[in-house]
Amino acid sequence: MASPRTGSKRAGFRRTAAERAGRADGDARALPAWPVAAGLALLLLAALTAAVSWGSTSLPPGEVWGVVARRLTGAAPRPGTSDLIVWQLRVPRALLAALVGAGLGLVGTAVQALVRNPLADPYLLGVSNGASLGAVAAIVLGAGAGSALGLSGAAFTGALVTFALVWAVARRGGGFAPLRLVLAGVAIGQFLSGFTSYLVLRAGDEQQTHSVLFWLMGSLGGATWQLIAVPAVTVPAALVLLQARARGLNALLMGDETAAGLGVDVGRLRRELFVVTSVLTGSLVAVSGAIAFVALMVPHTCRLLVGDDHRRLLPLSALGGAVLMVVVDIVCRTAMDAQELPVGVVTSLIGAPALLFLLDRRLKDGS
Repeated sequence: MASPRTGSKRAGFRRTAAERAGRADGDARALPAWPVAAGLALLLLAALTAAVSWGSTSLPPGEVWGVVARRLTGAAPRPGTSDLIVWQLRVPRALLAALVGAGLGLVGTAVQALVRNPLADPYLLGVSNGASLGAVAAIVLGAGAGSALGLSGAAFTGALVTFALVWAVARRGGGFAPLRLVLAGVAIGQFLSGFTSYLVLRAGDEQQTHSVLFWLMGSLGGATWQLIAVPAVTVPAALVLLQARARGLNALLMGDETAAGLGVDVGRLRRELFVVTSVLTGSLVAVSGAIAFVALMVPHTCRLLVGDDHRRLLPLSALGGAVLMVVVDIVCRTAMDAQELPVGVVTSLIGAPALLFLLDRRLKDGS
């Protein structure tokens, strides 16, 4: 008969093994989290500075930070146009890019844990399709399309309605199985996508059609201080909520039975993940349009660096997504003199080769 001390050691070993099992197989080769986080934070600071400094009117970084410091301290702005350019135009856009990127990194990580598929992204849930339909309907029908806030409100409403539909279908027959959730999201998303295409054809004039297509390809051009209010709340809130459930997310990677054996309420955790990812996706698509590949590519890249432990993966995915989106937005604004590139075009050009690289990496690893 084993002694209490031996039993305690075995229990401790089981707990340690269970925690390790929730991480990637390559965690032995993973980099320490803090240096990676520090590097990403410095990159984000540099990218934000460049985003506010570069444009049709370039400004030195010292002048940029001077404007920001005066605004934050309540000092009177200096005469000239630099204050308007920095504080009213470029800072809101740079912050919106960072928030959208961070949110996409978070939602991609959560969805991949929700359906236990490292190649999943939030488009599987259909919520982004619903948000797109809401925004397109607002543009074509003229309901709230006169302002960025009205357009975002219509998109968020579409996302919430789609969330309710997918939830209702996924819950039919009881339970909350990942396969049923994905099938419901894909089916409803495709239906809404078809209806969106119909509305595009119904657009009354060329300007409406251009606005619809530009929004569907992703854009941060409508950034204002009022517009960033919603993601400024939803993104940090989602990070806190998901970080609090990081151990449960690790357990989900081992399968439902193992997770339940470790004390995780699998059904409740999945419901919470679905709610958080749906609301977050809706709030992001509402302010930026449909942006592809970021939610898929960023978590995957971070896994290669730090492994699968969600306690490290979630904050690093947020930082990585923020850096990527700020850099992408700089490219969109400065690549062409005459016009601005849609954000989704650049992320697709970057994301498609990156996805092929990741798939090749997984095949070589035998996974």
